[in-house]
Amino acid sequence: MTLLAAAEHNPIIPLWQELVVGSIAFIVLCVVLMKFVFPRMEQTFQARVDAIEGGIKRAEAAQAEANQLLEQYRAQLAEARTDAAKIRDDARADAEGIRQDILAKAREESDRIIAAGKEQLAAERATIVRELRSEVGSIAVDLASKIVGESLADEARRKGTVDRFLSGLESAGAR
Repeated sequence: MTLLAAAEHNPIIPLWQELVVGSIAFIVLCVVLMKFVFPRMEQTFQARVDAIEGGIKRAEAAQAEANQLLEQYRAQLAEARTDAAKIRDDARADAEGIRQDILAKAREESDRIIAAGKEQLAAERATIVRELRSEVGSIAVDLASKIVGESLADEARRKGTVDRFLSGLESAGAR
């Protein structure tokens, strides 16, 4: 009967020997997992958490350093722009000063050339006036000699007559 009872065992309900062996194996497996595997897994997880958190901290530190460098570069760029604007303004001021100097020198040179030209013209005019006086005097004496019919040879008298005549013309022309 025991064989018949064993053969007629219900497959849904396990045997007590199987339950004992399964429970012992489960307890051994749990002890091995808790003693060796779970601590290793915890270390691995902690190492990953530390690596992630360390990576985040390093990334935050790198970001803060990058922001600081960016601000320094912006400040340097602003300073460079200010310096460039100052240099540009100084160059414009220097150019304007040079321009004014050149214009002043050009005016002085122009005035000098005009004054020299006026002096030269005055000298030429005086020379021409002298030449014309002597020619006009000679022509006038020759003409007067022809009209009067006698020679006006006396040089001093002739010269005084011509000078009075020309002075009279100049005074009449100045009015």
